[in-house]
Amino acid sequence: MAKTVLVINSGSSSIKYQLVDLESGEGLASGLVEKIGEPVDGHYKHEYNGEKHELEEPIHDHEQGLKRVLGFFDEFGPKIDEAGIVAVGHRVVQGGSIFPDPALVTDKTINQVKDLAVLAPLHNGPEAKGAEVMRALLPDVPQVFVFDSSFFFQLPKAASTYALNKEIADQYHIRRYGAHGTSHEFISSVVPDVIGKPAEGLKQIVLHVGNGASASAEISGKPVETSMGLTPLEGLMMGGRTGDIDPAVVFHLIRNAHMNVDELDTLFNKRSGMMGMTGYGDLREVHRLVAEGNEDAKLALEVYVHRIVGYIGNYTAQMGGVDVITFTAGVGENDDIVRKMVCDKLSAFGVKLDEEKNATRSKEPRIISAPDSAVTVCVIPTNEELAIARKSAAIADAGEDTYGNKVA
Repeated sequence: MAKTVLVINSGSSSIKYQLVDLESGEGLASGLVEKIGEPVDGHYKHEYNGEKHELEEPIHDHEQGLKRVLGFFDEFGPKIDEAGIVAVGHRVVQGGSIFPDPALVTDKTINQVKDLAVLAPLHNGPEAKGAEVMRALLPDVPQVFVFDSSFFFQLPKAASTYALNKEIADQYHIRRYGAHGTSHEFISSVVPDVIGKPAEGLKQIVLHVGNGASASAEISGKPVETSMGLTPLEGLMMGGRTGDIDPAVVFHLIRNAHMNVDELDTLFNKRSGMMGMTGYGDLREVHRLVAEGNEDAKLALEVYVHRIVGYIGNYTAQMGGVDVITFTAGVGENDDIVRKMVCDKLSAFGVKLDEEKNATRSKEPRIISAPDSAVTVCVIPTNEELAIARKSAAIADAGEDTYGNKVA
């Protein structure tokens, strides 16, 4: 029987899931639960063996949603008790300073994840709830928290520390935690095989650019910088987030627009970025507007690229050079226009694209730079689910996590 891990990503009103085959790395089944707790009908989608099954009904809470998901497995396949599930892995955005490694789901760790919701209010609460529910539904299967922030827990102090009053920073646990760490760790670990060079000494920049976007720098596979900070708001321009912005804009809007904390949170996290500048968070729509001559869209795209190039320059200087730049996530993997715009701005540093390879759509890891490029440029599809599955299975196999929690 194949060994598998069920990976769960619980959001405030949604659940994404995938059953991962540990040997092949492939997703055997996957699905989505949407509009949990909303006054309209929710939506389920379950895909297995090339078939898609959908259902619409009111979804009151995560418990109802996850019970229905397990029902889909038993009805449409593969059956839960025949799927070889060795663990359930739960993605968690924020592990703070408490969780540098994955952790078994226990009463204590559930409460700790909930407490860390002050650092990720949109994510940690629902993620803890999803784990709580699955623990009750599958009590004999080890449940594991895998934290997006863990990879960047290794950042040098100079990169993780804000120039904020030390007493305040210490009291309220304010530092740069980063996000998308599972993706950045996965990509930086497979790059050496893709380019045929050893990991030791390799200087990498990984660009995880999608609706959420972040950049990171790694030397020998260890992170030395990342663009997201205390929260995912810091860094690159994103679909709905501002990215880097003068903090005094907050004071200005409080004093002059009389906006409150919740209004500012929504403005900065959901109504800014591409959405705020163009009315669309989807880059495909932005490209359409640019082709139609829309000046707002043109400017937004230029700002987007400008920010990415700025981080590449920063990280190259911090590392004393760069050997490989990798694009991943929705935009990074699929948007050849953005990749070309970024790389064209790096031409003075010897970066050269192979135009044909860049324009070719593929789901395979690949090099898109020209043979004589001074820096290797790659496109590598991210696979956070596989990374979470492997980490979860390792703890299940070991029988305990690094914090002394043991598999029951």
